Amino acid sequence: MHDITAKSWDTSYEWKIILVLSLTFGLVGLDRFILPVLFPAFMDELGLTYQDLGNLVGILAVFWGISAFAMGFLSDRVGRRKVLIPAVIVFSLMSTFSGMVGGLVSLLLIRAVMGLAEGPVASIGVAVAVEASHPKRRGMNNGIFQCMISLFGNAIGPIIATQMLLVTDWRTVFLLVGLPGLLMAAAMFFLVREPALPPAGSTPVARPGFADLFGHRNVPLAMLTLVCAMGGVFVMGAMMPNYLTDYLHLSLQDMGVVVSAIGFGGCIGQFAMPTISDFIGRKLATLLSYLLAAVFTYLFTQVGADSLSTLFWLLFFAALFNFSALAILAGPVAAEAAPIGMVASVAGLVIGAGEVFGGGVAPIIAGRIAGSSGIEHVFTFTIASLIVGFVVALFLKETAPRKTGAV
Repeated sequence: MHDITAKSWDTSYEWKIILVLSLTFGLVGLDRFILPVLFPAFMDELGLTYQDLGNLVGILAVFWGISAFAMGFLSDRVGRRKVLIPAVIVFSLMSTFSGMVGGLVSLLLIRAVMGLAEGPVASIGVAVAVEASHPKRRGMNNGIFQCMISLFGNAIGPIIATQMLLVTDWRTVFLLVGLPGLLMAAAMFFLVREPALPPAGSTPVARPGFADLFGHRNVPLAMLTLVCAMGGVFVMGAMMPNYLTDYLHLSLQDMGVVVSAIGFGGCIGQFAMPTISDFIGRKLATLLSYLLAAVFTYLFTQVGADSLSTLFWLLFFAALFNFSALAILAGPVAAEAAPIGMVASVAGLVIGAGEVFGGGVAPIIAGRIAGSSGIEHVFTFTIASLIVGFVVALFLKETAPRKTGAV
């Protein structure tokens, strides 16, 4: 086996591509998560309900999940650039078009197309990051890449959006947040490389088929447990703004500050825990993440509106550990379980399952719980999801290179 050394590795490309991927995925988060933050500002104007909110969040996730696998599988065959760059252009345009909607049907359609375009950025982004990263930095680089969706979408986004509502309307906010993605598409055109080809004269390796994607036991396990992590993340992201404004009766601006804790905590969790998992192992890091996410989510539900700082910090840590479980499973666990040449396919398969059921079905269920029993009851559903995820993760096989002796 070829010995990978610091001198032989193209670290310049590694850091450049991680930077561009990270900024792009951050914009994915901004475009995706700005809708729940703006929802209290336009739900009456468009005549929408909590169940509509759950459906809007869910339809994007379902189409994201389908596309993450389908387009990841396609990119393993036709190349990264041909799929990734058009996807970035389309999701940016869909965000801008969200500001032009007249009702629920048009918004659902736009969110569905946005999901189709954003899914490939997740699965192909993982593959490009893995292919550019030295094995010893695989967890860290995937953490950097994935944490930006929280920083932009759940931390910076709520603050910017709610403050912009003081000077403009929700339609203008949608129009503005889609434009930076077009710049990232241009940067990718000049930077993204295709995976290295086998050396000339080497024996051709048969391309794995669909059934081969399940050859490692971590693939179906990661699919199952990621559903639970994403269920926690997306129910929290979808329902939190209305929970804070309708149940705790916070102002829109106070809500924006508290909700930003999801992003700041999620960003640190998505970076720190995958990095830590390079040293302590993927399995232990995932188990700790699930356990602590459930504990802090429960503590958050016990606090009232009289202490904004307590709400912020409990939500910060709940998100930190929930997002860290997501990042480890969707990034290094998926990549290290993939057959050679099929990283985007396996990442898409794992992410797709998590998105369709955890990101898609779970918010729809939560919306119905909120509509029938009260929005404060959705967090019982979230905590139960995290506990189930912990149990499934107990059966993961360790794959971190430092723990297995692969490097």
